[in-house]
Amino acid sequence: MERRALGKTGIEVSHLSFGASSLGQEFRSVDLNQALRCVHVALDHGMNLIDTSPYYGRGFSECLLGKVLPEIPRDRYYLCTKLGRYAPQHFDFSPARVQESVDISLERMRVDYLDLIVCHDIEFVDIRQVINETLPALRQLRDAGKVRWIGVSGYPMKIFREVLSATELDFVLSYNHYTLQNTMLADQVPWLQSHQVGILNAAPFSARLLAAAPLPVWHKAPPHVREVRQTVLDECQRQGWELAKLALQFSIANPDFASCIAGSADPDRVAQWCRWVEEPADWGAIERVQQLLAPIHNWFYCEGRPENNDPLPAA
Repeated sequence: MERRALGKTGIEVSHLSFGASSLGQEFRSVDLNQALRCVHVALDHGMNLIDTSPYYGRGFSECLLGKVLPEIPRDRYYLCTKLGRYAPQHFDFSPARVQESVDISLERMRVDYLDLIVCHDIEFVDIRQVINETLPALRQLRDAGKVRWIGVSGYPMKIFREVLSATELDFVLSYNHYTLQNTMLADQVPWLQSHQVGILNAAPFSARLLAAAPLPVWHKAPPHVREVRQTVLDECQRQGWELAKLALQFSIANPDFASCIAGSADPDRVAQWCRWVEEPADWGAIERVQQLLAPIHNWFYCEGRPENNDPLPAA
């Protein structure tokens, strides 16, 4: 599997990475044995980055990883987890919670250090606290050897500009913003690269918007977006295309992003993704799907505090 440099960290990560959110049963109930096998399947197929969070399953994803990671040599993977978000409405980015959260994550996953640590969904809080309190506390943990590289994540593009205008980061993690439907993250690449920041792109399927599976009940797509999606699914069925395959191949093709993070608790699905990324992409099919998606190109929604969001386009 292709390896790409993650900013100035000096490490190279697989261009497809394993997202462990599904291990936390964020989308559905999972078979625990199959969920654990996903980690081995991902690594055996060449992935070398595992992404999780104490938010996923309210700690369950990290606990499951703690069942399997001790079986795997530590030099076979880079481990990324997060802090700050612990439940849908529970956020705590205080310095005391930074220390506690990292220690708990280390204990749950039964590892001695974290390669990547992310301030999770910072658009829900005062960004100044993240800059002035959370990141300095993380740098102390980096100096203590508990974490290696520091980043932030969230949905609005604005949060990355605000943080990097005030301080340094090693990487950012964005989701839903470089897909067949939404390519807004690409517009940020020159600016991010000027700050020598690594870029991780998560959720190539946009929470199933770009897949045949039913949308989760919490998906924020309004009716007109769902209608366009159905048009795309109908065309894919007529042509014999797998929408998820096209979506994944599109998202991993851009070398500006160090890795694309996708998650599943089904080992066969993980193996399938790994096969897809090695196959030549059908760019004719991808172009046709993007044409059908044009009415909702770069559709997005607000997330978190209004002041942390970019203005929505006029209706």
